Amino acid sequence: MSSSSLPKEGNRGKMKMEGIEGDASVGGAGRYILNPTRINSEDIIFCVDVDAESLVEMKTVGVTRLDSIKQAILLFVNSKLSINPDHRFAFATLSKTASWLRKEFSSDVESTIAAVRALSATTVSTGQADLTNLFRLAAHEAKKSRAQNRILRVILIYCRSSIRPHHQWPVNQKLFTLDVMYLHDKPGPDNCPQAVYDALVDALEHVSEYEGYIHESGHGLPRTLFRFMSMLLSHPQQRCPQDDCDIPKPLMKKSAESANGEDNNVHVSTSR
Repeated sequence: MSSSSLPKEGNRGKMKMEGIEGDASVGGAGRYILNPTRINSEDIIFCVDVDAESLVEMKTVGVTRLDSIKQAILLFVNSKLSINPDHRFAFATLSKTASWLRKEFSSDVESTIAAVRALSATTVSTGQADLTNLFRLAAHEAKKSRAQNRILRVILIYCRSSIRPHHQWPVNQKLFTLDVMYLHDKPGPDNCPQAVYDALVDALEHVSEYEGYIHESGHGLPRTLFRFMSMLLSHPQQRCPQDDCDIPKPLMKKSAESANGEDNNVHVSTSR
């Protein structure tokens, strides 16, 4: 997938570095301080696509996209809470439009497990997805989060290979951050994952308060989904632009280079 339209803004969530005049005791070199900035706890809404395409089987026999998504969410929540137990989670689903699965934000893992178990998909296509209501729900919750000195993020997991989502949202209303995980079929005469991906990038750039990340996979491998979901653990207020993100490292290539004495050149993954 091309990543040419990914967000380019590089100033979101970064702390300002301020130069201070050097002193002779340290050789006259300039000293720098990093101004302290409050990093807010997150309220995170998982919005899972429950269209029939979420039931497509992965390369692991008997495991569907939805099965892998459930595992990835549990991995994410447990990892996020180990970083900061004050983060909270709520759940929504996406068919023709978005609706709540569990509206109350909670840090309780058992509550997350119950919500994940309640996720189910339709067996028929629901057509084009309208993201407007998702953004409306998120904006409403974001205002409540801000009142509690928290920030809100939406993680959209989208599974349709031939149907571009659409939305109607003011360009100047950025109250939350949107991340996207896109699982799709390989390109073919009956689908257009590149066009869908581009529409998702446009939506992300349109609504995100901080740097939003988007990842995609057409390989059908659960481990790829888990890897990308782990990358979304990064806090929106501490992110670099996605194009500058040099993780994950391809370990097999690195090992081969180390064996050949080529440790100075580290190849990084450009997969999105």
